[in-house]
Amino acid sequence: MMDARKTLLYHFCRLRWPRLGLSFADFERHLERSLERFHSKRGDNGNAAALDGFLENLHPADWYLSCACLERDDTAWELLFQQRASRVDCLLVDALRARAVRLFPGNEEEQEQAVSDFWGHLLAGEKQGRAPALAKYDGQAPLVPWLIRVFQNKVISEKRRKNREQPLPEDELGDSDLPPPQEGEERWHEEFRLAAREWLGGLTEDEQLLLGLRMRYRLSQRDVAKVLGIHEGNVTRRTDKLRERCLEEIGGKLTELGWTGDDLQGFIDKEMVALLMDDPRLSADAIAQLLARRGKQPPEENPNPEIRNPK
Repeated sequence: MMDARKTLLYHFCRLRWPRLGLSFADFERHLERSLERFHSKRGDNGNAAALDGFLENLHPADWYLSCACLERDDTAWELLFQQRASRVDCLLVDALRARAVRLFPGNEEEQEQAVSDFWGHLLAGEKQGRAPALAKYDGQAPLVPWLIRVFQNKVISEKRRKNREQPLPEDELGDSDLPPPQEGEERWHEEFRLAAREWLGGLTEDEQLLLGLRMRYRLSQRDVAKVLGIHEGNVTRRTDKLRERCLEEIGGKLTELGWTGDDLQGFIDKEMVALLMDDPRLSADAIAQLLARRGKQPPEENPNPEIRNPK
């Protein structure tokens, strides 16, 4: 019975990922590894009921993709980079960047370095002889949220080591170890998110294009000017004007609600990138449609030009 279920699972995954060439022997080896980890976490002895539990909660497509990545399949890594987070048009790498903004507020260099280093970490154990980070994924949770939490755990552990503090346990993948907000702070972060979404709803098409080209496609001001056919100085002025209106409108909304702070920068550092990248009006498709109306072609989307296959 077990052999039949393994065969069915293998062919289901092959149908889901026809471009991946994981052999049946490698598939069996990864299945045994994942089962062993699953049983170890549950403290059982690998009986039939435990196997049923593993298969019942398995996310087979995610798990199979992770196995192919562990086999250093270039196509698998390309597919992993293309995976989406929970919201529409949010690439995995964008979700990691948003988390990096929370962990390194105001430090763009640290943010980019953390994301770039993460891919190699997935294939390398923290210490010699230890399993790679990705080998700890047993398919019992969706892959993308799991990766985001592992990324967060890695960064926080490294910060603690630098401060000579105890790093997080290897299997601690939750959000509980983030610095706790000050009293009432979370309420204002939520109010900021609501006010920012309201501000985004009032953007003109020109402003959508400006933000989309700068944030979604990560173009320089000079490249934005070329795409839009305007002078680079106009891009600078429009960007400054948009930023000022953003701060004025969102700050005014929070003040009306009783906020007494004097600086929005903390909210912007922690929230704004994720809000912009999650907004469907700034998606690649939406920006492409706006450009098409003007007879222009969108630039090639490149979420992270520095990422290379971690071989």
